[in-house]
Amino acid sequence: MNGGDVVSRGDVVSRGNGASAGTVASPFSDALHAEWTKLRTVAGTAWLLAAAVLLTVGLSVTSAATVTCDGIRCGEDPAKVGLLGVMAGQAVVAVLAVLTVGEEYGTGMIRVTFAAMPRREVVLAAKATVVAAVTAAAGVLAVLASALLALALLPGHGFTPANGYADLATATTLRAAAGSVLYLVLIALLGIGVTTLLRDSAAAVGTVLGLLYLFPVLAQVISNPDWHRHALQLAPMQAGLDVQATIDLAGQPLSPWQGLGVLALWAFGALGLGGLMLRLRDA
Repeated sequence: MNGGDVVSRGDVVSRGNGASAGTVASPFSDALHAEWTKLRTVAGTAWLLAAAVLLTVGLSVTSAATVTCDGIRCGEDPAKVGLLGVMAGQAVVAVLAVLTVGEEYGTGMIRVTFAAMPRREVVLAAKATVVAAVTAAAGVLAVLASALLALALLPGHGFTPANGYADLATATTLRAAAGSVLYLVLIALLGIGVTTLLRDSAAAVGTVLGLLYLFPVLAQVISNPDWHRHALQLAPMQAGLDVQATIDLAGQPLSPWQGLGVLALWAFGALGLGGLMLRLRDA
């Protein structure tokens, strides 16, 4: 974090001391206010959120404008085509989450934070809540814009009733859009958890992006069909993005909500381990 943050974090320390004197009723609300103050006063936060939205919408629109359905049941899933940008936006969301924790360890500010707020699990919960909230806000904007633009573009590229796509704006499309927002939030929580475990931004970014992008690649080299399917079921990105599927659901390794559940296990598992190590180790 940059030097300008020191002022806001000084306020955080003062507020934390105030809490210990009994002037603040709820430690969590106090920690929440402190984490929100830190996050919003870092210039990089706004840029990263804007980049996440632009990348998501940009890639989604490019996909919707270039993918063509040439015949009946051409095999293309309109929801996956129109929301392809989520695969790019998630990388920026992961970096934002990693930096929210990793920069405090990098600068030593984490010791100030814990001195002001000794209940470390409350600090972690507040960080996760604030990052999840801003990710959800950016995710709603990015996914809603992507979906609306895709619905306008796809009929002109063969996604018509004549090719078996009677209505693109269905309940399953809404599920795919809402699930994509939840997917981005879970990626952010995964980033928070992994960084709390590793306490290093570079290592955490590499680990999270490796889990997202390299895991499915490694799964492709597994020749046994059963183990290949199990690998895809465990891969956090592959499993989580199953929530975007709206056609051929029987052919998916997991159902849409099962896939999102697997990603939730990754995210909350990492948060749980991070919280445990936070209590056991020195800052």
